[in-house]
Amino acid sequence: MANTAQARKRVLQNEKRRLHNASLRSRLRTYVKGVLKAVHLGDQEQARSALRAAESVIDKTVGKGVAHRNMAARTKSRLSARVKAMGNVAH
Repeated sequence: MANTAQARKRVLQNEKRRLHNASLRSRLRTYVKGVLKAVHLGDQEQARSALRAAESVIDKTVGKGVAHRNMAARTKSRLSARVKAMGNVAH
């Protein structure tokens, strides 16, 4: 248990930040799932728009220090590859 006033304050700040960061991580995962869902359904136009939105959210999350830039680059690359692969499949 925190013994000093500043330590008690830090506990409160850390909890507030933890919840905020969890919210941002959840939003990031939700957008990524949106792209994967559109790819799974085979809707290329929806997948492209979802990818644009997801890339924006991923970059914002990195900018806030919640996600690592290498994770963001890897995720964007994999999502982009899946969306591009949809264009190569003949229906």
